[in-house]
Amino acid sequence: MTKGALALLINSNSQNWSPERWKARFDAVCGDRVVMPLPSGLDPASVHYAAVWKPVPGTLAGFPNLRAIFNLGAGVDALMADRTLPDVPLVRVAVPDLTGRMTEYVVLHVLMHHRQELYLRQSQREKIWEPKYQWPASAVTVGIMGLGTLGIDAAGALKRIGFRVVGWSRSARTVEGVACFHGDSGLDAFLRETDILVCLLPLTPETHGILNRDVFAKLHRKGPLGAPVLINAGRGGLQTEADILACLDDGTLGAASLDVFVQEPLPTDSRFWSHPKVVLTPHNAADTDADEISKYVAAQIKRFEAGGALENVVDRARGY
Repeated sequence: MTKGALALLINSNSQNWSPERWKARFDAVCGDRVVMPLPSGLDPASVHYAAVWKPVPGTLAGFPNLRAIFNLGAGVDALMADRTLPDVPLVRVAVPDLTGRMTEYVVLHVLMHHRQELYLRQSQREKIWEPKYQWPASAVTVGIMGLGTLGIDAAGALKRIGFRVVGWSRSARTVEGVACFHGDSGLDAFLRETDILVCLLPLTPETHGILNRDVFAKLHRKGPLGAPVLINAGRGGLQTEADILACLDDGTLGAASLDVFVQEPLPTDSRFWSHPKVVLTPHNAADTDADEISKYVAAQIKRFEAGGALENVVDRARGY
């Protein structure tokens, strides 16, 4: 294969995600390959690869010789919504750094709710010395929605701490030491066992709005936490936000940790900012080392040009 240019299409206001910083990273690992943030004077016909994050719909269709698209984050739903997306391999990021950081987030927030941190921090603010009984991890069942690479890794870490872990996915999966459920027929049984619901699902037409009152009402209600807890570190479109707030208000949910939202950045007038039962983070659960991502993309391109197969290619029919 003839070496082609790598175009960078990055739509982010974050300093660490600026196109200029990505160019410097890719220049360091791509040898003499032309790397150029767009817009630029780059000839569209010279572009063989694109590294992207939420590009403007229609932009990628302007490269007639495109051979592969590399999504710089884990979620590909924004790309899949582009009806003009070229019919070339779409590769998602799957680096150990990303997986490890997501597991850190999940474990942190499961432990936060398990160890009653919301109550303890309120007690500190009010200068109240009144510890409550602390149940063991083995008394709590964590249910993970999404048993891909991220879900399986998080499940293993939670099991090592002592939690009972169950999992649910759209299609059948087998994970050692985890009771696995799948499909519509297995969802209710999964929910009935779950004290802390962790959502790591991809966003697809089938999963859009899946975190809703109907699901919350089916969660286990007799566990030691008093009421079930939601942790969403997947995508904002998975959650029906009015239902989350209403369920927190009426006790259907006891608490929630939310890293993602339908609108990001979260509007300043959102009730999520100040709700006493919400732990809010700014979509940084798996804010991966960008240097590792650039190395991953460069290695994939080098292997592809040598005749090897691309790894972690998205199944467009499934949406992930």
